Formats: sequence, C-alpha cells, structure tokens
Amino acid sequence: MTTTTPAVTGAPPRWHRLDRRTLLVHCGWLAAPLGSFALTALATGGRIGAGAWITLAAIAASFAVLTAIGSVRWARTDYRVTHDSFEVRSGVLTRRLKSVPLHRIRTVDLTASPLHRLLGVTVLRAGTAGSADGGGELSLEALTAADAERLRTVLLARAGVRATDEDPVVSRINWRWLRYAPLTFWVIGGVFAAAGGVYRVLDGAGIEPWKLSIVRGAFDEFGARALWVTIPLALLAVVALGTIGALVLYVEDWWKFRLEWTDARTLRVHHGLLTTRSVTIERARLRGVVLREPLLLRAGGGATVRAVAGGLGNKEENRKRSVILPPAPRAEAVRTASGTLRAGFPDAGLRGHPRAALRRRRTRGLLLVTLPGTLTLAVLGALLTPVLLHCAWVFALVSVPVVLWLARDAYRNLGHGLDGRYLIARSGTFSRDTVVLQREAVAAWTFSSTPFSRRAGLVTLTAAVAAGEDGYHLRDIPAADAPALAAAAAPGILEEFLTHGPAESRTGRHRS
Repeated sequence: MTTTTPAVTGAPPRWHRLDRRTLLVHCGWLAAPLGSFALTALATGGRIGAGAWITLAAIAASFAVLTAIGSVRWARTDYRVTHDSFEVRSGVLTRRLKSVPLHRIRTVDLTASPLHRLLGVTVLRAGTAGSADGGGELSLEALTAADAERLRTVLLARAGVRATDEDPVVSRINWRWLRYAPLTFWVIGGVFAAAGGVYRVLDGAGIEPWKLSIVRGAFDEFGARALWVTIPLALLAVVALGTIGALVLYVEDWWKFRLEWTDARTLRVHHGLLTTRSVTIERARLRGVVLREPLLLRAGGGATVRAVAGGLGNKEENRKRSVILPPAPRAEAVRTASGTLRAGFPDAGLRGHPRAALRRRRTRGLLLVTLPGTLTLAVLGALLTPVLLHCAWVFALVSVPVVLWLARDAYRNLGHGLDGRYLIARSGTFSRDTVVLQREAVAAWTFSSTPFSRRAGLVTLTAAVAAGEDGYHLRDIPAADAPALAAAAAPGILEEFLTHGPAESRTGRHRS
C-alpha cells in the first residue's frame, strides 16, 4: 500500500513506493490485442484459424514477460520529498536517481485515464523550469488520488504565499457553451479520423472492410441513386455524425471544468469525465495568454483561451496543458483572459498594418490557390475530358472572390500594440490569435523577410519567449518601424545594434 506523503521536516525523509495497482495499469495494453482477437472471432463466426491461436499464445507470453518486468520495476521505483528537493529512484540493472530542487518545480499535472480511475489511481507529472522538451519532467505512474493530491500540495508549497481577496474562481463550465462544440474542425475531420482508425483496427485483425456486406450494400445503394441526391445526403450524414462526436468529446474533455487561483501564486485548471486532468501553473511562469478564434468559432461568436507558460512540457504536452478555457462565448474568453492576467485584457486600440500587407495576402492567395488549381484542372481537361475544362473556369470564378475575401479578413485581423507591461500581437484568418505577452518575458527578437516583403517595405518581427510556442509573430509591420517597436517593447536587447545606425540595426539581426 502506498504510504502517505509526509510533511517536509528536518528529519531524514523515507522513500515511498508506488501503489501496487501500478501492475494492473501496465496490463492496459492487453485491451487492443484482445479486442482485435475478439473482433476477428466475431467477424468469422467463431472460426478461429491457426494464425489467430498463435497470436493469442504470443499475447499470453508477452503478458507473462511484461508482468514480470512490471513487478520488478514497481519494486525498484520509489520517491521522496526532502526539505529542498523531489527525488525519484528507479532502474533494475542500472539505478538512476533523479533529483529536482523544489524551487524549480513550476507545474504539477494529475492525469487519470478511465483505467486509472477504475483502479483509483492517478499519474503525477512535475514540470520544472527547464522541462520544455520533457527532459526535466519527473513522472510517477500510479499513486492513489489522495496521495497524489497531498504530494502536489507539498511540491507546490512556497514560502511567503499570501491569500488573495479576489474571487479565486476565474471560470467554470456552463453547459450552454455546448453550442460552440460543433464549430470546430473535428465536425468534419473527426469523422474521417474515426473512420481511418476503424479501418486500421479491422485491417490489423485481417478483415478487409470493403468485403463486409454492410459496406458493399452501402456503396451499391450510393451508386444506384443520382449523385445530386446522394452527395448532399452523404455530406449531411458526415456533418450529423461529426456534430454528435464533437458534443460527446466536449462533454468528455470539459466535464466539471474549473479554472481557479488556488492561492495568490498558483493557477489550476481541472476537467475531464472519463480521463481527468488537473494542471497547475505557477504565476511566476505565466508569461501571457492567447485568445484563439478559429474561423467557424469566430463566426459563431466564440473563442478559446490558452496560457503562455513555462514548464508545460514539449510541444505536444504544451498543446494539451495550455488550454485554460474550452470553446465558449467571446465575452467569457475575454473575461477569463483578464482573470488569468489579473489585469484588463487589452483587446482594443491595436495599431493597423500598411496596405502593402493586404496586397501581399491577395497576391499570395491567387498565386498559391487560384492559379495552381485552375491550371491543374485545365491541363487535365485538355488531356482527359472537356468536363474538367468547365471545372477549371468554375473553380477560378468561385475561388477568386473567396481568396480575396479571406485576404481582406486576414488583413483586418492584423494588429499590434503596447499596453502597460504587455505586448499585443494579433493575426490570422483561419485562426485569429490575439497574443498578450509580458514585455519582460521577451528574450530575443528575430527580423524575418522575403524578397517580396522587402520590396513592399515589410518585415515580420518574432518575439522569442521561454514559454509556450517557439516564438510569437508580429507579421508584416513596416520595416522602418520594427527596430523602434522592438526596442520599446523589450528595452535592453537591441540598443547596442541601434547605436550603430539605422542601416546596421536592420541588418545586424536580420534573417531572410
């Protein structure tokens, strides 16, 4: 049985093992091969061939080996919290001791899959100030929920933490937000992703989906009717399935969502129905927020919010852990961003960009979308069938206004500015992102341009921050204004280059 985590005292702390149910968690991998075996038996009417029995024997042998390895690993993994560090000791033949000072721990993430929740355990991951690539992260595979919560409290304890008089709850779930769930890419893309997953499972089980009677019947029915009827019906079915899937995923991901300040210096977001996740972010590592408005969600008046913070792991983990508000009304997103920053969200009064940025977007859209598509259809029409020639001019006629509208929208979304201690940058059309960064968090600047943007007198300014993404962009700003803007936003970085004159300042740290 896992012992409780002791308070940090002057006495030498003792080592603690993981919960014994860790061994059962490691058996979760059996679900996929056993499910495949059962699916094969169902599809063949119980006629199991020699190959399937060999596969089952291999599964049994693997289970015995991995269970033995898991038992040894459990017996040889333990942890403790000293007065100044968090230590994890592991390894069978080669023993490893990983120790992280408590003052470097920035986030503690508790994650419990359905199997973990069934067994009453959870996974604890402690992220440090230098764990952007995952190398500085400490992970304990299975602790009881109570022990994990106590350990998190100890790891995040800081001297001098004071309570705050402000409302600690920044945001909580409102099920009226469900109307925003279908306004995402997954309404369409999720259906095809799920279909691809089912295909891979069936193919792995030795079943050819195209030979199943239900699939053959569907294709025969589809081909027997007029395309002007079947295609809209198929699209309607995809949208309906995608909408249902989006609603289910929204409920699963954001059940009991709650974003709150647990004290004056720790922000915590908790959510999940089957798989629960609880992420904590130290205020000292919070560098800003991103108000994200994908095109469909923006059309419906919604937005999401992400935190720009250090210690959230690699890019993939950062993408999961940084979301602090699900798709919700834009007013709620702005309020949540303000509560996270503990300041007003600077969403208005941004400086626009030159008209040359609009011309660039129009030209780029026509050259990269309209022209290639039209030429491809025209060439295929000349080689194969005149029908494609008509498709070529129809595509050009339809794509030109769409491209011009998107270019106009992208241009209108451009903006930047300085507001007190924050730098604001807004851009994008398929996903309009408003990034609010602490100016002191900017570690370096990159000036990027192409031959075409230089001819237009524009440059993209990238702020490097040791948190969130690799960098945050101020796209297509006047080249003459970029050095002064960078120097004003983050003083002390460009001054030595600016002292050598405007020409050198624009080329000394320039990257094409």
